[in-house]
Amino acid sequence: MVAQPIDHCRKLFMKHESHEGNLLEKTESQPKVDDVDIFTAARLLQYLMLFFIIYMCRREYHKSGRCHYLIWLRTCFMEKTLSPGEKKENETRKEEIKPEQEELQKKLEELQNKLEKLQKEMGRRKAQFKSAWRNAPLYADWRKEEFEAVKLTLDAASAHPALRLSEKGRQVAWQERPQDLPSSTQRFDSLPCVLGQLNITSGRCYWEVEVGDTCSWDLGICRDNITRKGVVTMSPQNGFWAIRLYEGEYWALTSPETLLILREIPLSVGIFLDYEAGDVSFYNMTDGSHIFTFPQNTFYGILRPLFRLWSSDSGLLTIVKVEEN
Repeated sequence: MVAQPIDHCRKLFMKHESHEGNLLEKTESQPKVDDVDIFTAARLLQYLMLFFIIYMCRREYHKSGRCHYLIWLRTCFMEKTLSPGEKKENETRKEEIKPEQEELQKKLEELQNKLEKLQKEMGRRKAQFKSAWRNAPLYADWRKEEFEAVKLTLDAASAHPALRLSEKGRQVAWQERPQDLPSSTQRFDSLPCVLGQLNITSGRCYWEVEVGDTCSWDLGICRDNITRKGVVTMSPQNGFWAIRLYEGEYWALTSPETLLILREIPLSVGIFLDYEAGDVSFYNMTDGSHIFTFPQNTFYGILRPLFRLWSSDSGLLTIVKVEEN
């Protein structure tokens, strides 16, 4: 089937060479190429292009072991040059591969149906997860998708005189000699605490605190209007929701306190707050595991992050910086 256009191209080449020789014998008074020359060159170019297409088709045929591309291209570009026998052969070949095409189309439709079912199932499971994420407090990364990471610094006006804050307000440490600071209704004078500069009145948010090898600390949230003078018991009844590390033991400051057993010592603690749901949970950000969730509460007014160090050998606490998007 390929030989016919090739032979035709060869004849055209010979005719063109003969015609070119005749042109050389003409005098200089005939410088223009006549219409026959232009037509011959155009036909020659056309058959060269068809020859190239046939070559590429045969190449694809040998690579894939199928002749679908060849049949398609021959039908598109060479239909006018095919003999009746070749046209009949093409029709026969189309009929032969038609059942295979129908079978492939059927399998494609089956795969599309399975894909649609799989997508629906994934959507259903994702919806179930989103509706029940509070009941699956296993890993911190699950909650990060539902909570907003907040930029947080420490409020120097609330810091106990024994606490020293860093210049950027993200780190608190104990200092041997308490500062001589003016008295203020906002400042703690008995509990060595400091609050975060964040007023929370709605939404879901979280922040992380590096505790490292700090040996004694309290972390959590509290109401903005808590008592900051005199003796204060840290409990939910008094507006505190926090956990504590003291003398190697971890406690949830419930009433009474709850001893916590952690599978791994946290180097960083995550505090997750859902204001409307009354939910505050703590996570070990070292391994992502859940530490403790306070029983559901009803929050009102302003809530603020809470930090506490116990003594000069406590160490320091550092708020993890939120990366810019």
